[in-house]
Amino acid sequence: MRQLGPVSFDLLRRLVHQVRRAYGFPPPDGHTQWSDDAAYEVVVAMLTREGKGQKFVTGCFALATDDASLERLFLTSIKYYLIDEAKKTPRGKLRRRIARLMNEDSAYRKSKGSPPRWALAEHAEEAVWQGDLDALIAQAARVTGVGVTRWNHSGPTPRQTVHALKTILLCVLQHAQGAVREEDLAKVLESRFELLAPARFTQLYADDGAVAELVDQHAVTVAPDPTGGDEVAEGIWQRLSPNERLLLPYLDEDAHHAAQRLEVRQGHAAVVLSNLKTLLHDALSADSDPQAVMSALLRRRSDAPS
Repeated sequence: MRQLGPVSFDLLRRLVHQVRRAYGFPPPDGHTQWSDDAAYEVVVAMLTREGKGQKFVTGCFALATDDASLERLFLTSIKYYLIDEAKKTPRGKLRRRIARLMNEDSAYRKSKGSPPRWALAEHAEEAVWQGDLDALIAQAARVTGVGVTRWNHSGPTPRQTVHALKTILLCVLQHAQGAVREEDLAKVLESRFELLAPARFTQLYADDGAVAELVDQHAVTVAPDPTGGDEVAEGIWQRLSPNERLLLPYLDEDAHHAAQRLEVRQGHAAVVLSNLKTLLHDALSADSDPQAVMSALLRRRSDAPS
């Protein structure tokens, strides 16, 4: 029986990189990005799968007629292994969900070839997005008035959630003016709605004790307001994204500190902070007590699950 030596291991590692670049597969668990170590981990995982590792090796060698055919067999095996692994991840499940939604809607079109890409039906078939993913994330962050309040992990997607997802997909694809990788669309939605990682709520400390005036004067310990502020606050709260809710006590901070609190890029944080301030300015200028509404919002922020 043929055994894999150092040269074969190195070949497999290089082929893993070739496949993941061609199809946009995410790195294995425990790795935030692809590296030689991540690729080596994939090779080891393939070779040590119970009942399948040796079959993978012997099967490829048995079917190969020359070095070129052996390489093709390795590529195919790596591709299907990474497909199976990607389907198990939360983002893989999100990708399948949005692909199903777009496939059922004539407004969207799946491009031919790999990796999977989606465009609006009105876009030219050869148009492909070549820009920076951060630009798409920032564009999605600018969309206000939509949110995901229910996210089921199986079964039909709730109607409001479908509307929110499609609103962002439409906006992002209009901005891109071409086909965007399915993986990147999933990353955009993940960032916009924090679908795969619930927001982490922290204690309300400020570096120097100074926060926005309303926040400073009306802390979360203020008693519920009987004048209707709670009702107005509830309407505002439902319109806020998880990241906007997280920044409520930190309105006086700049984008740099907001990015640290949200653990996102500074450009993305700046958009979130700007949207939040604009939304609050418009909402608090209505016929209601701004201080009571702000206090009610902060109570909701404090009571949110960690």
